[in-house]
Amino acid sequence: MQQTDTDLAAREALRARQGSGARYDAANAPADELLLARRGAAFFARKLNELTDTDLEAPSLREGRTRAYVIAEVSYQARMMAIGLKSLREELTAEEAGWVPDIGLAATLPPRALRHLYAHADVHLNVEFRDLQPPHWEQEVAIGEGRPAPVRSVPLLRARTIWRSAIDLGNGARMADMPPVLL
Repeated sequence: MQQTDTDLAAREALRARQGSGARYDAANAPADELLLARRGAAFFARKLNELTDTDLEAPSLREGRTRAYVIAEVSYQARMMAIGLKSLREELTAEEAGWVPDIGLAATLPPRALRHLYAHADVHLNVEFRDLQPPHWEQEVAIGEGRPAPVRSVPLLRARTIWRSAIDLGNGARMADMPPVLL
């Protein structure tokens, strides 16, 4: 997804309004991939907010998984990515370093808590993206217990997961809604 002139103008206008104390993505950050991930997160949030609390208990399009499970999985993926990215900048706390997500347990959270888990995990990931300095974007990072991968691949991985998960909620999102570059 290429940024349009409108996107670039909007970004510059936002920077002017926010002033010098605001944090921004590093100049060498993969802007197009970050945009895909952020728009996907907004799309997922919109589809999530269309669901009633009772709807969260219904099956998703993933066989054997509820919508609540999909939400928990997407949320914990963001949290794992955020922790991995943070490890490039500073030492992790013992709790962060030893964190093992229990998606099944998270899927049983009350609806309000599950919605907050998603919102908080998304914000946390964005903060970590913005806190990366130019050298970090050229490094590798392990997400969870996975093999190290280039940091610049993380936004695209997130974009693919978040857009697909919005469809998997099964409440109207279609493959045609996904940016073509992700198909």
